[in-house]
Amino acid sequence: MQPADLAVFAAVARLGSMRAAAEALNTVQSNVTARIRALEAEIGTPLFARHSRGVVPTAAGRRLLPYVDRIAGLIDEAAAAARDDGTPHGPLVVGALETTLALRLSPRLAGFTRDCPDVDLMLRTGTTAELIERVLRRDLEAAFVCGPVDHSDLVSETMFREELVVMTAPDAPPLDAGPAPGDLRVVVLRLGCSYRQRLEEVLARRGIVGLRVQEFGTLEAIFGCVAAGLGVTLLPRALLGPVWPAERVRVHALPPADARVDTVLIRRRDGRLSSALAAFVAAMRESRPAAIAAE
Repeated sequence: MQPADLAVFAAVARLGSMRAAAEALNTVQSNVTARIRALEAEIGTPLFARHSRGVVPTAAGRRLLPYVDRIAGLIDEAAAAARDDGTPHGPLVVGALETTLALRLSPRLAGFTRDCPDVDLMLRTGTTAELIERVLRRDLEAAFVCGPVDHSDLVSETMFREELVVMTAPDAPPLDAGPAPGDLRVVVLRLGCSYRQRLEEVLARRGIVGLRVQEFGTLEAIFGCVAAGLGVTLLPRALLGPVWPAERVRVHALPPADARVDTVLIRRRDGRLSSALAAFVAAMRESRPAAIAAE
């Protein structure tokens, strides 16, 4: 099996059409069809079932697809390893929670870029669920997410520790004297946000269920809506002061078991630690609190 043939197979599997795959690969449909037929003959089983609107992978095709992704990743990794002479350089794509970027990374990035001027750092934000998936797909070399993360294909390291608090409008009552179930609005990011899940659990333990959910795309929008009295949210206390005016919201402290959350850096267990990523991780480790670094 040649890598080029596997790339054609992957394109057809994802697009569901020989014609669409040919257009995406900038070739003719007959070439795509011939490569798929040759691959099926070599493996000895059909990889696609044909129908009037295109094709779908057979069971054999579905079993093959994950290996194709791994082979493509290994080829890219091998080329990158050959170019890596130990000096941090080249592209580095890292993911982070918006809160981590605002609180922990932004103050430290100037030093990293100064010490590693040949690294082209690209930061991508997302929810914990989104970032984990992107690391697993090898779209990101590493990502800062809410821990703990227990996945056999990932390694994780605790980098930062946050205290989470519930934030409401300044004149809101205590949580235990809040609105009746069904009347409380929570202001959160989209599904997959670990803080959203934690908030729902915290409120459920206080008997507050039947929540009305309002989703917003940015932390700034969430904070503004909470300050205006449109609902409650749960975020790191450290955002107040350095990022947002503390007087605009009321802070409701939580028991340590609910409040403590670790931000961990994850990467693939089988992934190569590039010189650029190694330098980035070292820079982040230098800024960890002593208690975390000693664990």
